[in-house]
Amino acid sequence: MGFVTQIEKSRAEAGIDALVTLTRADMARVNATILSRTGSDVAMIPEVANHLIESGGKRLRPMLTLAAAALCQSPGAGHIKLAASVEFMHTATLLHDDVVDESDMRRGKPAARKLWGNQASVLVGDFLLGQAFRMMVEVGSLTCLDELSSAAAIIAEGEVMQLAAAKNLATSEATYLDVIRSKTAALFAAACAVGALLAERGAAELQALRHYGTCLGLAFQLIDDALDYGGNALQLGKNVGDDFREGKITLPVIIAHERGDDEERAFWTRTLDRGIIEDGDLATALAALARHEALAATIAKARQFGEDAIAALQVFPPSALRDALEDAVHFCIARAH
Repeated sequence: MGFVTQIEKSRAEAGIDALVTLTRADMARVNATILSRTGSDVAMIPEVANHLIESGGKRLRPMLTLAAAALCQSPGAGHIKLAASVEFMHTATLLHDDVVDESDMRRGKPAARKLWGNQASVLVGDFLLGQAFRMMVEVGSLTCLDELSSAAAIIAEGEVMQLAAAKNLATSEATYLDVIRSKTAALFAAACAVGALLAERGAAELQALRHYGTCLGLAFQLIDDALDYGGNALQLGKNVGDDFREGKITLPVIIAHERGDDEERAFWTRTLDRGIIEDGDLATALAALARHEALAATIAKARQFGEDAIAALQVFPPSALRDALEDAVHFCIARAH
């Protein structure tokens, strides 16, 4: 998918290396905290938790918390536990999502539910959420606790919204954006906002970081949606076309369905609405998406959100941290190249 601008390519070549470098010392402390908080006398809990935690995720969300805290010159060490809380919240949602979606792979490895079962995956996810909230309380910031606990509720609402929209081809682009704003972008937004809250920064900085996180999260999810049809299994860490096989209504499908003729709409109804998928249907879906430039349109929408994310950061003076946060946007979008 060659839809990435030359500027994005050049900014994304280093990926999130600058962000990794600038947060390395604090991330070591976050990783140590994560390791200590997954400990339990119940042997299955650290086994299941560490299976996913150690499976190679970039830990972008906790890095965003650390970078936002540094950008706002947050005092003390509260940002370490908040970043660990963010990662635990994210891991818990992945464990729960794989059960709901009946996924077989996660980050290129068997999903936890395939190894330990659905019940263990859900309950270990609940354990991680409990540990996350314990750490938030230990930090002692009611505003940060409110931000992250509100995000947890919004994420759950988004998951339920997605269930309601599943197989529903009447889902509009606006409704779908509401779903991913809740299920994906809410945690990105909260991860960034707590950096400003911990530093007791003013409304302008807080809103800027929250908006940056929201727009980054939306762009991130839209690129994931495009990659599910235009990426590869190694890149995705799951099987290409999983969204199609699971009957998920994502933006590329919404666009192709709206732009398609009666025959194409009948195809989407049979495969996604009624769940009758035959050999060759994924190839037919890919052809329809290409014919109506649905992946290009999805990536263009992601790029718009990326531009909004970068614009939000301009409230902060130029710095290596601001540049690194801008590079994170380019990196997320350039995954589609």
